[in-house]
Amino acid sequence: MDRPRRAAVLGSPITHSLSPVLHRAAYGELGLTGWTYGRYEVDERRLSGFLDSLQPGEWAGLSLTMPLKRAVIPLLDEVSATARAVEAANTVVLHGDGRRFGDNTDIPGMVAALRERGIEKAERAAVLGAGATASSALAALATVCAGEVTAYVRSAARATEMEQWGERLGVPVRCADWSEAAAAFDAPLIVATTPAGATDELAARVPDRPGALFDVLYDPWPTPLAAAWDARGGTVVGGLDLLVHQAVLQVEQMTGVARAPLAAMREAGEAALRTRAV
Repeated sequence: MDRPRRAAVLGSPITHSLSPVLHRAAYGELGLTGWTYGRYEVDERRLSGFLDSLQPGEWAGLSLTMPLKRAVIPLLDEVSATARAVEAANTVVLHGDGRRFGDNTDIPGMVAALRERGIEKAERAAVLGAGATASSALAALATVCAGEVTAYVRSAARATEMEQWGERLGVPVRCADWSEAAAAFDAPLIVATTPAGATDELAARVPDRPGALFDVLYDPWPTPLAAAWDARGGTVVGGLDLLVHQAVLQVEQMTGVARAPLAAMREAGEAALRTRAV
């Protein structure tokens, strides 16, 4: 574990990523002075060539963000059951013999972030959005939610996709039009998976006694919806919570440590976000 190794996050765009901050904080706490973690602008077209350029034994692993989580699957030698379930890998562990193992730490990261806030089970839930993150949210809700999940989407095609994901993951999914999204707030657990700004219009519709909101965004933070939720006394789980928990699992897989330093990684992430806000 003391041998110098390289790791990085790939995506497009990538300049906003906090992954280098989190992973470098972990390396510092663990005494991995020879380890480095970079950031590379890589789109779907360049992904295969980038992977082929990596020297076996030099690289320990990669973190992947959009639009690469699904594009990487055909380029891997082995894929975990978790990643296969949602056809998306955000983690690639690079073995010394050149083999590439793909995993999805977003799903257990979501579950861990919810449990950290005392959310073990919910009778039912709602998902705002229907993109790639929404499928991971459904997979996490398969563990957390005991009943139906209502997905609020913008098109019939998206509704069909979410219903298909629900069938595949064993989660009963009912879809509703985005125009009815405020009705999601009746659920005890809401997961917002939409891009920045998409839920801003809903902030004024938060009820007086809201349940729990998991907003996967972390920059800018808080979102207007998360701020309104917190102001009314609801439980809020944020994107940084997810980012830290999934990064902990990545560090453990890439370095072989038994327990990554979650507290130090979160502190580094919070400090970086405060600096951006100045």
